[in-house]
Amino acid sequence: MSVKIRLKRMGSKKKPFYRIVVADSRSPRDGRFIEEIGYYNPVSEPKVVKINDESAIKWLNEGAKPTDTVSMLFKNNGIYEKRDENK
Repeated sequence: MSVKIRLKRMGSKKKPFYRIVVADSRSPRDGRFIEEIGYYNPVSEPKVVKINDESAIKWLNEGAKPTDTVSMLFKNNGIYEKRDENK
């Protein structure tokens, strides 16, 4: 089973809001997921990103692959640096 860390779209039309979730790669974008580890609101000013660092690091160490957008969010919030410190 391939596990991905990706965005799940929420919110109404033209007002997107995303949850950062860990899901099986075969499940649909807004479908079933394993765990919710944060959220991302690109509409608000400034943009709001809240990530549970411990859960994100745990899933990355277990082999979950983040999508490009989630990888950028992790990089901007220092998840990769915290992961390297824990090794």
